[in-house]
Amino acid sequence: MSETLRIERLDRRGNGVARVSDRTVRLPMTLPGELVEATDSGVRVLEPSPDRVRPPCPHFRQCGGCALMHASDEVVAAWKRGLLESALAAQGLPAPIEGIHTSPPRSRRRAVLSGRRTKKGALVGFHARASDVIVDVVDCHVIRPEIQAALPLLRRIVAKGGSRSAEVTLTVIHGPAGLDVTATGGKPMDPALFSTLAALAAEGDLARLTWNGEAITRRPPALPIGPAQVIPPAGAFLQATVEGEAALLGCVDEFTQGARRIADLYAGIGTFTLPLSRRAEVHAVEGLSAPLAALDAGWRGAAGLRRVTTEIRDLARRPLLADELTGLDAIVIDPPRAGAEAQAREIAASAAPVVAFVACEPVGFARDARILCDNGYDLTRLFVIDQFRWAAHVEIAAEFRRR
Repeated sequence: MSETLRIERLDRRGNGVARVSDRTVRLPMTLPGELVEATDSGVRVLEPSPDRVRPPCPHFRQCGGCALMHASDEVVAAWKRGLLESALAAQGLPAPIEGIHTSPPRSRRRAVLSGRRTKKGALVGFHARASDVIVDVVDCHVIRPEIQAALPLLRRIVAKGGSRSAEVTLTVIHGPAGLDVTATGGKPMDPALFSTLAALAAEGDLARLTWNGEAITRRPPALPIGPAQVIPPAGAFLQATVEGEAALLGCVDEFTQGARRIADLYAGIGTFTLPLSRRAEVHAVEGLSAPLAALDAGWRGAAGLRRVTTEIRDLARRPLLADELTGLDAIVIDPPRAGAEAQAREIAASAAPVVAFVACEPVGFARDARILCDNGYDLTRLFVIDQFRWAAHVEIAAEFRRR
């Protein structure tokens, strides 16, 4: 069976969308305006878009890591901008987007890879589209060259410590001290495995290798965050690229200029707290103790910073209340993908004059923006930050000011 279809638009995942009578067809690796033939075995492009380009990565057709490597940079940027505009329009809000910052190829300093032991060794890479099959990556155009160069070592680690029945998840971070590798899902630790993994870590000069929560090497994988050096917990979240982090920090710093007392909500390891503490007192709130401990140690080890206080608190279940936000000059908030509905309601009831909102999911952000705008705030400035260059993922830096 085959159908000839005209692609109308891209959906939120980067798939081409076509309409056939009363149903919608979604086809990956197609572009708006293209005429395609869809069969049970795949899709053939009959009339390509002028915006179609040759994907630079040899894994693109199989790997699920990237969605739009077949489109020009202009199309990808417009699509990501459109995702945010559509989400805000659905809430009846303007989208005062001032610009988009896109990280360069091969710049991802943090990657979560999948590994599985095989008869002949191991596979390490990303999942295929909508599949648990692992695409063994040889030349990835997203990750930093240092992570790319370590893939053979990671395969050897998985071959020694993985099993053929379970997947190993490898969170790999590259920093000035080298690679910080956190593996979960592997075989239980025993003396023989510890010795083997320690030898591989030494051979690969890993800054740190953590296996199912147990540290095998102990060279501190310190990361520079503003004026401080922070040793993150194993597998910690941090901004995916240095360029993207700098763009987000630039926005947050500009939005909060003049503020002397700031709350940083969902503070993590201090991406915003530590740079802002050069000029302001900051209260950092985070639901996990380990990132806050790393933040606090980094602050104490740096010179010339203003006072930083920390609080462990699950802001989704127990948000800071409006009266607890009294007296602040600005609030910085960087919630997870689910957004921050409960916290947004408390911020909306506060008197904070400025909110610097960093988000990684347009629909949840638009919902939270509606809450703020319904309660005395204006969405005044907006930037798109694209750290995941060809993926169906977009980040946002927004400024809200109380009327």
